[in-house]
Amino acid sequence: MNSFLTRIDRLDEQMDGYFEPVRNSRLLVYVFNTASAVGDFGAIWHVIGIVGALNGILTWPQAVALALLMGAESLLLNQGIKRLFRRERPTAAGDDRFTVRRPLTSSFPSGHASSAFFAAVVLSGWVGATLTFVIFVVAVIIALSRVVVRIHHVSDILVGSVVGALLGTIAVQFTATIT
Repeated sequence: MNSFLTRIDRLDEQMDGYFEPVRNSRLLVYVFNTASAVGDFGAIWHVIGIVGALNGILTWPQAVALALLMGAESLLLNQGIKRLFRRERPTAAGDDRFTVRRPLTSSFPSGHASSAFFAAVVLSGWVGATLTFVIFVVAVIIALSRVVVRIHHVSDILVGSVVGALLGTIAVQFTATIT
C-alpha cells in the first residue's frame, strides 16, 4: 500500500509541474483564483439555484432541495470522508501568487471538486442539455482551480469529482419528482 501511495505522490508532483505555465499567466491566475473563491462553501451553486428559481429555469422547491442537498453533501464529505484521511496540501503555507482561503481540513478528497460535480449532476436532472454542458464546464473549472492555486493535488480533485458525481447520482434518485 505504501508503494501505491508513493506512486500517487510522484504522479501528483509530476502533474503539478504541468500546471506551472498556467500559474504564470495573469489572466489565468485571475480566472482560477475567482473560480476557487466562488466554489468556497458551494456558493456558486447556491447562487445558481436562486437565480434559476428567479428566472424560471428551476422551481423554488428545486432551488431549496439543491441547497439542502449541498449542505448534506458538504457535511458527509467534510465531516465524514475527509476525516478518514490526513493528507497534506501541496503548499501548507500557501502560494503567494494566489489569494485563496486556506482550508483546515485534509487535502483528500477535494471538497470543491466534490460539491461542483454533485451540484452539476443534480442540476442536470432539472435543466436542458445546453445548460447541463455549461454547468459541467463550470464544475471542471472549479475543480481544476484547486490544483492551479496549489490547494489540492490532481488525485484529490479526481477522487473528489468522482465522489461528488456518485453522491449526485444517488441524490437524483430522490429529486427526480421535484417540480
